[in-house]
Amino acid sequence: MRKIIVCTFLTLDGVMQAPGGPDEDAGSGFTHGGWQRPVSDDEVGAVIAGWYEHSDAMLLGRKTYDIFASYWPTADPGNPFTEKMNSMHKYVASRTLTSVEWQNSTLLEGDVADAVRRLKSSDGGDINVVGSGDLAQTLMHHGLVDEYRLTVHPVIIGSGKRLFADGTIPTSLEPVSVSATKNGTVCGVYRTTGEPSYDSY
Repeated sequence: MRKIIVCTFLTLDGVMQAPGGPDEDAGSGFTHGGWQRPVSDDEVGAVIAGWYEHSDAMLLGRKTYDIFASYWPTADPGNPFTEKMNSMHKYVASRTLTSVEWQNSTLLEGDVADAVRRLKSSDGGDINVVGSGDLAQTLMHHGLVDEYRLTVHPVIIGSGKRLFADGTIPTSLEPVSVSATKNGTVCGVYRTTGEPSYDSY
């Protein structure tokens, strides 16, 4: 069974919107795009590279697909991520796209949850969900996320789309690995283990 892994950059207050640049996602009047780079460091890059060691595919929503497809095909070939991003398979969930042109991309058909269940039972390595906040919400709602790989950066934004928004299904997590970089970013890998338990002191 392939694992569905949500890989996301977060602010300390849980915002995932537009880490990469001011024009990445200005939805709902978001004005803090590009918040990640000033608070990132080389150690974060090494951690992210490790996230792809056992994954051979990405699962992307339409917005993230459009951003990646406009950047990676012509990105610097000296960037160690360029070949990986272009060569690995991309599965795209979209209600509006009718075709996908980036190499090794496949547009999912029908109900997204059903399509992802079929992917999980197919042959291959793990599948990383990168960015794609709306898609991540759908996958969480249907209990399809097996693991979270998160970088939590030392900055507070105060507004924007959050990974764990109101209405998120309560879920118990098992830490697989947690570390901090010299600049204070917490890099955590957490495996889902079902419903949380409750107790009192």
